[in-house]
Amino acid sequence: MLEEIPSASARKSRFVKVLAVSGFIALVLLGLWWWQNRPIQPVVLTQVEKEAVEKKVEMIQKPADPRYEKGSREIVLSERELNGLLNERTALGRSLRFELATNAIHARVETDLDPDLPLLGGRHLKARARFLTGEGAGVSGFTLDDVTVWGISLPNEWLGGLKGRDLLGELLGGKGGRIPGVEEFKVETGRLTVRLAE
Repeated sequence: MLEEIPSASARKSRFVKVLAVSGFIALVLLGLWWWQNRPIQPVVLTQVEKEAVEKKVEMIQKPADPRYEKGSREIVLSERELNGLLNERTALGRSLRFELATNAIHARVETDLDPDLPLLGGRHLKARARFLTGEGAGVSGFTLDDVTVWGISLPNEWLGGLKGRDLLGELLGGKGGRIPGVEEFKVETGRLTVRLAE
């Protein structure tokens, strides 16, 4: 049996197919080579994109060595703030008021006495007290100077010898005119300053 010899047109068609496939493979290989060796192009962000990225970076960025800043050791209250705190934090706002003077705190008390109290029961009590505060750095005393009830200054014996004693210092366990943890307790007209110790 004789083999059929392809005609010239069939050979030409096969040759074109092989050439087309070879060309396609060459183009794919050339594309892959270019992709692997393509030049790096810098990305240029728009102004809006830059701002958005900077915000994101600031949120996650931490300093290499974080700083610690000490808090304030000084508490300053005006007379109004002191009385406002007293009213807000206690039930004494309607019956007790503080007045701040130079190196002194004046306390005014007005309240109705218990009706069952002998002799004075049911009467309206008006009393004042004067506390002297320490002068100068390193002194934080809070000494009872006087108590006046209905305009009469009470004798020290009636007050159990409390006049002249550093009441707050004794109450908090301080000695020698000092309140524990307080470096300075300064009272000026209308202003109270407490400087805490290190």
